[in-house]
Amino acid sequence: MESTGTPFELAVAAVLDGLPEGEVLTYGEVAAEAGHPGAHRAVGRFLRDHDGFPWWRVVTSTGRLVPGLEAEQAGRLAAEGVEVHGGRVRGGPADRG
Repeated sequence: MESTGTPFELAVAAVLDGLPEGEVLTYGEVAAEAGHPGAHRAVGRFLRDHDGFPWWRVVTSTGRLVPGLEAEQAGRLAAEGVEVHGGRVRGGPADRG
């Protein structure tokens, strides 16, 4: 991302750029790691509005995939070795307890 974004955008971009293949975070975890706890919806808007970031590695707090993009997201995650079952990530956020 260009260095001309807002501090929030730059922080979220840094978290997403550092997210390795096969790792999945929740929107809330991305927000917290970016230094903006509670900004989970803003992370979703960021991903909607900015191309080039691994959006498929970000799920809801229950592990649910992006509505309308479930098949594409599940395919991308499966290619990275992440289990998806019933539209949710297996071993993901909801399973962490």
